[in-house]
Amino acid sequence: MARLDQIITNMVDVFMEYADDGGKKGQLSKEELKKLFEQEMESPELKDKINAVDIEEAMEMLDKNHDGEVNFREFCRCVCVLAKGYFNKKTGKGGKRGKGKNREEAAEES
Repeated sequence: MARLDQIITNMVDVFMEYADDGGKKGQLSKEELKKLFEQEMESPELKDKINAVDIEEAMEMLDKNHDGEVNFREFCRCVCVLAKGYFNKKTGKGGKRGKGKNREEAAEES
């Protein structure tokens, strides 16, 4: 199976497994979402690159209606935030560094 195929099928399978772990079927409670992240993120490479702040940020952006449940669409957004955080850390992008002249001026002042 191609890598992108695996990513898509794994996202669906993981969501369905944890969404059916009690609670409302087809929805993740905050506890189920936390358990999912704790059990499904084992790779040292990811654990070193994605920290608690990234997970907290992803969790905060979910549950817009404050019902304590996360649907598949919200879960996908969450995974995208985590992937973006990992990408930024791996490439060194996304930091709060200055751009253009401001960065050059800051370097001259250092």
